[in-house]
Amino acid sequence: MQGVIVEMDVSNIKCEYLNGAYSELANLLGIEAVLKIHSAYRGQQITFPVQLFSKEFLKKQIVDEYNGYNIKQLATKYGYSEKWVRQILKEHIDKQKSD
Repeated sequence: MQGVIVEMDVSNIKCEYLNGAYSELANLLGIEAVLKIHSAYRGQQITFPVQLFSKEFLKKQIVDEYNGYNIKQLATKYGYSEKWVRQILKEHIDKQKSD
């Protein structure tokens, strides 16, 4: 049955025909993308983390983008507190000292 849904003619399907969150997703991503999501995940509850990026990636980005003066901008850009950004930078400096 999964294959049947993905192979449907999507030209006559409108976002408002879809149920709940599927309609919202279709408005954002398009009908074809929503049919793929439905096929892969139907019946499951999915929770999207608040943070898009992994902490490992963010730590690297913060260290790479830090210019000595932009802690507040980095915190705002990545959605973390200035305290957390300072902590990441301190850990990086401490690691460099121990190497």
